[in-house]
Amino acid sequence: MVVEAGTRQEEHVVGRVWTVRLDPYGRPSAGAVRVSCSRPACADQCFPGGTADGRKAAVGHVNAHLARIRAGGGPRGEARCACRAADCAWHTPDPAAGRSGGTRSGPGPTRCGGPVVLTVYADRAGRLWRIAEMCARCAAATPDCRVLDTAPPPARTAPAGGEQAAGQPAEQGRAGGTPREGVAAVFSDQGPVPAGASPSAASSPAPVPRARRGASSGGAPRRAKRWGKIAQRIVPPDLEPDVLRLELVELGDAFRAYQQRTEPDLALLAELHERKARAFALWADVSGDDSLRHEAQRAEAAVQATLEMHANRCGLPVDGAGGDGPAVERLLTRPQAEHARTVLDYVAAHAPHPGAEVRLAVLMLILRAAKAGTGNVTGQDITGWLGDDAERVVRQLVEADWLRLPGTVAELLASRPEDPTAVTVPALLPDRPRPFDFGKTTRARISGWAQKVVGDRKLRKKKATAVTRLLALYTVAHTRPDGRLGRAEDDGLALDQVAAFCSLPPDRIGEHTERLLAADWLTEADTTGDRLRGQLAERALPLSGML
Repeated sequence: MVVEAGTRQEEHVVGRVWTVRLDPYGRPSAGAVRVSCSRPACADQCFPGGTADGRKAAVGHVNAHLARIRAGGGPRGEARCACRAADCAWHTPDPAAGRSGGTRSGPGPTRCGGPVVLTVYADRAGRLWRIAEMCARCAAATPDCRVLDTAPPPARTAPAGGEQAAGQPAEQGRAGGTPREGVAAVFSDQGPVPAGASPSAASSPAPVPRARRGASSGGAPRRAKRWGKIAQRIVPPDLEPDVLRLELVELGDAFRAYQQRTEPDLALLAELHERKARAFALWADVSGDDSLRHEAQRAEAAVQATLEMHANRCGLPVDGAGGDGPAVERLLTRPQAEHARTVLDYVAAHAPHPGAEVRLAVLMLILRAAKAGTGNVTGQDITGWLGDDAERVVRQLVEADWLRLPGTVAELLASRPEDPTAVTVPALLPDRPRPFDFGKTTRARISGWAQKVVGDRKLRKKKATAVTRLLALYTVAHTRPDGRLGRAEDDGLALDQVAAFCSLPPDRIGEHTERLLAADWLTEADTTGDRLRGQLAERALPLSGML
């Protein structure tokens, strides 16, 4: 719509919308998909390869549109809200849906407001993407909608020569009467209302006031306050104190920048959560909004959780800084290390034979099959764990029905990484009682941890036996953050428990600790009395279990 006002024109157009869809194409059994775009110049694309190829192409198409929009100046400040033009159907539920099958009914859409923003929406099924120019209030109310850019306020110039229209009092429009001649009241969800029109000519949404001018008639308009968003909330541009508004805007930008990082920095994330907790608590005090106070409490809890995660990774005390322990990047978190010790205890109690070689094989196979009772193994894995004893140990496990193979033992030992063998551990099948309660991520981390210990280069170089490798696993799983063996109150590890796990008499543990000292696994060890005391070497600290 074009409205003439005095000697100038203002133009409001409906916000632009681009919709990209991913739909089935052809026969359902073929699995082909089609990517279509609402822009007439964009031709449909068909992908017989399946949904993954189509989704990748759809995302690329959306990104290409966004690049062209930004190159063309981004969102337009004079545009109407596209969501309002669609009757706010993008965020207003339809109470009649599923009942009568009729058109939208019930309460009308929420009133629009705020600057025009460029948004992108992606449904959770990965089948529809929408780019739209819409108002900030609708963007905040639309689930899964992300704001990419904000339009500057539309430029508005005074009438030519700065003269009042004939017969128009100079005070009119300043004393609450009809707007001045040549100035149109602008709404975020409608076009401009011609000057002189009665207020009833406009619909219910309130006008967005123009920027105030300086004290002098020729003063420049004040600079628009920076707009921001944090935790799916729009920061009000008139929020006071101003330092709080700026802190919330900067925090929102900082959290979005953190999400773009390729590597996590948990110390930085904890600092951001701490700032957020303080800012939201002050925001709640200023506005009286209890939901903001709840968000501040959530941020305080996130600070503690993030610090604990940081401590787990670095081997620091949970209270963060000030610890004397070394800052080491750990392979396992504390909960994962606790699950690893549970697996070691299970192996000691349920191995079908007491030999150290059998116990080592049982441990490694359990970590491959812990979730579903089945796991992939290659001949290289088996010989790496057991060396020349591989065939004998596997036969013992098969004969005891602890392990089931799809073929022969020889075929298992000959299997290659590109064609592994799927072995089955009947005791871990889903129809049996579940001995472990960890997920697939924890299983993979513990399996990788055990593989690093068993396959340690210096242990292999010293020709470590299965007993020595079991002892290395036990010691590294039962250390404090500083690398000392056992809990602080226990003064080391019980020698009889260590010997029982390694399937060895207690008086022979000493000779294998000497081998760990020679392999630079331990820096000191003492087996006098009934305790095993020692210090883990620095190179083994990343594998330690942090009791």
